[in-house]
Amino acid sequence: MKNNSKIVVALAMVGVAAIVVTIARRMDTKRILTKISDEGYETAHDVLYPGKDNTGGHLHYGPIIPA
Repeated sequence: MKNNSKIVVALAMVGVAAIVVTIARRMDTKRILTKISDEGYETAHDVLYPGKDNTGGHLHYGPIIPA
């Protein structure tokens, strides 16, 4: 029984650590976005992260003609 309780405690510690890391990342992101918005900058994705293009090449300019 002692081995089972050690495993449960270890898994609980890993779960708590994962939750703490997730909360810390969210707080950091919120702090950065709040700072940017307070300074009056744009918060659009292409302005904040110019190197990351997540459109996948599906951006189309102009009219769409149905096939």
